[in-house]
Amino acid sequence: MSFQSTIPPPVLPPLDPATSRILIVGAGVFGLSTAYHLQEDGFKDITILDKADELPALDAASTDINKVVRSIYADSFYTRLARDAIARWKEPMWEGCYHESSVLLIGRALTDKSYENDFAEGARVTLLPNAEKIRSAFPDSLHRIPEHERPLQHRLLGDFSNYTGYINLDGGWVEATRSVKILLGIVIARGAKVESGKEVLTLLNSNADGSGYTCGAMCVDGSMYCADQVILAAGSWTASSFPGLELDQRCLASGQSLAFLQLTPEESERYRKSPVVMDFRTGFYVLPPNKDNVIKTGLHAAGHTHMVTPSAFRFSFANATLVPRKISTPRTVLSHPEGSDGLRDCLRVVYPDLAEKPWAGTRMCWYTDSPDSDWVIGQFPGDPGLFLATSGSGHGFKFLPNVGRIVVDILRGRADATTEAKFAVDRGLSEALNTERVDKYPEELVPEELCGPEDMLP
Repeated sequence: MSFQSTIPPPVLPPLDPATSRILIVGAGVFGLSTAYHLQEDGFKDITILDKADELPALDAASTDINKVVRSIYADSFYTRLARDAIARWKEPMWEGCYHESSVLLIGRALTDKSYENDFAEGARVTLLPNAEKIRSAFPDSLHRIPEHERPLQHRLLGDFSNYTGYINLDGGWVEATRSVKILLGIVIARGAKVESGKEVLTLLNSNADGSGYTCGAMCVDGSMYCADQVILAAGSWTASSFPGLELDQRCLASGQSLAFLQLTPEESERYRKSPVVMDFRTGFYVLPPNKDNVIKTGLHAAGHTHMVTPSAFRFSFANATLVPRKISTPRTVLSHPEGSDGLRDCLRVVYPDLAEKPWAGTRMCWYTDSPDSDWVIGQFPGDPGLFLATSGSGHGFKFLPNVGRIVVDILRGRADATTEAKFAVDRGLSEALNTERVDKYPEELVPEELCGPEDMLP
């Protein structure tokens, strides 16, 4: 893919909050957060389109029971941004969606840099140099077992042999679907027009021959929307929905395995005050039980691709091509309610007893990955009417309160040069390593290896 062009892009007038029409494609984390912060800047005419018939979209990565909120990053930029997000999650507008359970990190050398960044930013962190210290980070309910249940003593917690780590008290988890609903309601109440069931077929160009700039979108149902700025925030559908933009590598759809355990109320009380646990050796993470006594586990790894040729190969003027090719495309809960069964061994490291329970459900959660794990936020090269806000790379949800501020600052030319370069669509990626994942390369999805009915509760 090349963004090089000898033709200088058109120059458009600056956006005017009072009069500029903004069209956002996608009502997920990036789309809603961007709309909110545009409204904070005074923008009045904002339309959000989403292909889902129901919002929040049932098959969106953000539609989930919960997500981890942590400032544990080897990149200090995200450490600072995450700490700002945590402060915002505590504001009344989120109606108690955030639960500060603390986050326990165990595993690889990344721990050292993450700890330094957290400590430098004033986080409440404690090093845990051995297995005994790691075990002490869990609540007494997992240590002090009644006499008649003593056989459980050595099965509730792993022994964490050869592990080191640290705990950050300034982190936890957030109720994901509920927080998206809250923000959706806020942007609508402030005047944004949100339309569901609107799958974009093509982007509109200011010139009939495609030599101009993006000025709107046409949907599959024939409806057309004109705009002074189009913002693509389509998540894992970005590359496959707009193949003409040739974003396959910068916006790679990857499926990540999730699994859920249904606990009894009595079981839940044992684990209720546990921290979020992240194992950076394997990419495994597990959250405490939610109000419905459900524990979620998952893998933060390279995941799986699902390479198919788009059924309707859409045309985009921005970087026109009509050559069919295979693009990783989500195979979601709406079409295939499955997930992989590679989580039990990882769960056994933390909670051996729970690893023997049948799954209450599994899911393949689809993220949008960039090769370097940094988001893709910026103007599409050569097209001042088209702006991208995507590639959350599996760590975007926690920034629902503030990622839109970065989007808007870059969009309006207020971001510093370093931030613009970090997220630029055309940034160099030849030497990039995805530092947020334990594996560098995703594997193609093999449906036969996914969970089946025999793995679930009867």
